[in-house]
Amino acid sequence: MKIRAQALLFDNDGTLVSSLASVRRCWTRWAGEYGITAERFARVELHGRTAAEAAADLLPPEVVPEAVARIETLEVEDVANGGVHLLPGTRDLLTALPADRWAVVTSATRRLAEARLDAVGILPKTLVAADDVTRGKPDPEPYLLAARALGVDPAECVVFEDAPAGLRAGRAAGMTTVALTTTHPAHELTADLVVEDLSAVSVLVTADGVELSARR
Repeated sequence: MKIRAQALLFDNDGTLVSSLASVRRCWTRWAGEYGITAERFARVELHGRTAAEAAADLLPPEVVPEAVARIETLEVEDVANGGVHLLPGTRDLLTALPADRWAVVTSATRRLAEARLDAVGILPKTLVAADDVTRGKPDPEPYLLAARALGVDPAECVVFEDAPAGLRAGRAAGMTTVALTTTHPAHELTADLVVEDLSAVSVLVTADGVELSARR
C-alpha cells in the first residue's frame, strides 16, 4: 500500500516516544495528592486527552487549574528520570523528512512536549500543543492548525496516531490516518492503515511530496 501526501503529522506520546511508565507513575502520585481513590482514577481515560480534560473528570472546577499545573510539573520532572524513550522507527523516519514536511501534534502542554522531545533529541520545526488550541482531540482543531502552519491542504496530510481520540481528530480534519498499535490493540483503532510502529513505514521524498509505503 502506498500513500502520497504533502505533509506528515505525528502525535507524540505513544507514536514518536513511549511515556506510558512516566504517565502512570506521575498520575498515580498526583491522584494520591488530591485524594482520588484508585477506583475513581481507574475509570478515567488519560491517553490521547489533555490533562485539563482528565482533571476535570476527577476534581471540582475551581481546583482544576492548580491540579493541571501540578501534574505538568510532575511529568516534566520525571523526564529527567528516564521517563521517555524513542519508539522503534521514529528517528529513521523523521531524519528522512525535510523539516517543513512534518509536525508534532500533541495533547500535552508545550512545556511537557518540549521536555519529552528534547530528551530524545527531536526538534520539530512545527509543534502544536494543548496550549495552542481551544478544543483538543478528538476535535480536528489541532490537526487543522498544524496543516495551516505548514501551508498544506488538510486533504494532503497524513496523521500518525496510537489513540482512538487522535484518529477521530485526523479523520474529522479530512486527513489520511495511520494507526500504530503501540498502546491500543488493532481492533480498537480505525484508520486507513494500521501498523505496529513507525519501523513498519518507509518514506520516499520527491519533488511532488512524500510517498509512504508499509513494509512487509
